[in-house]
Amino acid sequence: EHPLARAIVRAAQDRSLTLPRATDFTSEPALGVTATMDGDEIRVGGPRLVESLGQKEMPDLEGWRDDGAIILHIAIAGRIAGAFKLADEIRPESRDAVDALHALGIHVAMITGDAEPVAHAVARELGIDQVFAGVRPDDKSEKVAELQGEGRRVAMVGDGVNDAPALAKADVGIAIGAGTDVAIASAGVILASSDPRSVLSVIELSRRTYRKMAQNLWWAAGYNLVSVPLAAGILAPIGFVLPMSVGAILMSLSTIIVAANAQLLRRLELTPENSARRILRHAQD
Repeated sequence: EHPLARAIVRAAQDRSLTLPRATDFTSEPALGVTATMDGDEIRVGGPRLVESLGQKEMPDLEGWRDDGAIILHIAIAGRIAGAFKLADEIRPESRDAVDALHALGIHVAMITGDAEPVAHAVARELGIDQVFAGVRPDDKSEKVAELQGEGRRVAMVGDGVNDAPALAKADVGIAIGAGTDVAIASAGVILASSDPRSVLSVIELSRRTYRKMAQNLWWAAGYNLVSVPLAAGILAPIGFVLPMSVGAILMSLSTIIVAANAQLLRRLELTPENSARRILRHAQD
């Protein structure tokens, strides 16, 4: 249910390792996960797991941390027995997404439980404006509230169970479709794709939809401003009376025009790559 967990399982499968069945699985926010495997209690988590066990990290992990790696500790029967070294692989489409958001004048912030070196290394490479690192799951919603307190309207994108409170707190919660059920249930928008550029499609569709609503409102107001007085007989003193049949046709025509204008949204190609390309091209023009 977590990207790091999926990465570990995928790495084990790539190496043709046998994955023993886990039972009694539990997840503790900020601490990690616990399960029973082959009769032993196995726990996997970050630095707070080590602290909760009253133990010290394994030696030689500082080098991993200096490399900007994510470190997960493994405890067997209550004692630290090993560690995983994971590195964030930045997808090319993530760079396009951040660049396009900047082109739209959007402030980009990252809220993560990762350590400062890891978070800032990723932020530098992507050009992210603001970083909240080492944030506990329960505190993510507080960071969203902090941004809202600065007068910002916040859209939160997340996929993990730890993101659910922040998704609910944000003005707009956007959940990755491949994320956990809890995150999806807390969001107002669900992305079918895990491509970060899908957020651009959401923004583009919402802005185009708002524009169509404004067009239809202005059209309907102007249309009624002319047609209703005509139907009421405002020109009767000069001998012009609008026939009822013509009035009915004009009324139907107004509805058809509004519906047809709204249907033009279907012509918009809302694939992530097309949305990013249009936004970046418009910014360059």
